[in-house]
Amino acid sequence: MPTISSADGTAIAYESVGDGPPLVLVDGAMCYRAAGPMASLAARLSEHFIVYTYDRRGRGESSDTAPYAVAREVEDLQAVIGQTGGPAFVHGLSSGAALVLAAAAVEPRIVKTSFYEPPFMGEVEDPQRGQEYRAGLVELLSAGRRGDAVAWFMAYVGVPEPVVAGMRGGPGWPGLEAIAPTLAYDAAVMGDGRVPLDRAAQITVPSLVLAGSASPPGLRRAAEALGKALPTAEFRVLDGQTHDVDPDVLAPVLIDFFGV
Repeated sequence: MPTISSADGTAIAYESVGDGPPLVLVDGAMCYRAAGPMASLAARLSEHFIVYTYDRRGRGESSDTAPYAVAREVEDLQAVIGQTGGPAFVHGLSSGAALVLAAAAVEPRIVKTSFYEPPFMGEVEDPQRGQEYRAGLVELLSAGRRGDAVAWFMAYVGVPEPVVAGMRGGPGWPGLEAIAPTLAYDAAVMGDGRVPLDRAAQITVPSLVLAGSASPPGLRRAAEALGKALPTAEFRVLDGQTHDVDPDVLAPVLIDFFGV
């Protein structure tokens, strides 16, 4: 698998498929190219774009470099955009959408952005809940309790305890434990959990913010809050979709928005 070197020397694994203007897809928490929705979405978009997917640092076939900083992850995405020959379209899912937001504020080669359910839950929930999650996550990861950190994250996002217990005995759990430290990266990307209004105000490229009608109401309201904060954004709700959005539903929306 090809890699590119980020500004701090981290090797970022990536791949591309299709033909057309470049479109970069950015995963959310606990996802990477071999374990997440972006490969399926890329396949559906590949007739219209050359689609780039990559493993965020610390995941899959990408390396990692300490100490972590959100700015370093922005540089990773900038390195991928550089590989496309830019300018490029960029789509982000969940906390990956928050990373796209951070990058779009500083990277002029991003000419259109789309965001699916960025979880800025600080807009709609008790701030203390987010603080407790971040504190608990740091404690578990510092103690090397990766499995418990994954379970803590899943409980925070609403996965029922019996489902988590069943997953812990499944074949995919070791892969989740392997990338558990990156949960702290996603928490850092989300900041205090509220829409960063100053950052959003800097992003004047055409943008699309999406949510699913069957997602928890808080996620829909968080996405709507980002849509209102971005100067040139359109907010849309996809009927019947959850946070685990169907690529067959999402792909036509992105094709239409990116104008190809």
